[in-house]
Amino acid sequence: MAYRPTKAELAAAHGRTIEDVIAPGLRVLFCGINPGLYSGATGHHFARPGNRFWPALHAAGFTPRVLRPGEQHELLRYGLGVTNLVARATARADELTSDELRAGGAALAAKVARYRPAWLAVVGITAYRTAFGQPKADVGPRDERIGGAPVWVLPNPSGLNAHWTPTTLAEEFRRLREAAC
Repeated sequence: MAYRPTKAELAAAHGRTIEDVIAPGLRVLFCGINPGLYSGATGHHFARPGNRFWPALHAAGFTPRVLRPGEQHELLRYGLGVTNLVARATARADELTSDELRAGGAALAAKVARYRPAWLAVVGITAYRTAFGQPKADVGPRDERIGGAPVWVLPNPSGLNAHWTPTTLAEEFRRLREAAC
């Protein structure tokens, strides 16, 4: 059974950061908005039960099985990595300021230029719009490059994002995989 943080551990995770899973020359670097408290408490990206990131990766063909958040370093074996726009953990993404998102966008561009992934996939359309000054951006491939890499915007895989079903989320992830491979 997977470790589940206590309420006290979740509260203590506010403001924590988690390390990137990154290496030079990845096929795709996925970039989340910021860690939630569950991720902050466990130290793993997309760790909250019900988050659909890991199932979407598998359903799209990026991984041969559904990885658990604690296996996040296995992503590197598949040419994948994960980071965040804003490093600090919060209970909700709406706790982030526009200034934080824009600063995170600038830091992400520098990180992408340094590590040179073939693709950057930003997971969360609203955060992308704010971070990169693209108020009309939509899900899918973008014309612009960030840090030299082509960009694909993906929907937020949170279970709270009811606009995207597990099936439609996996289909969008699959579109990216087909472009990246």
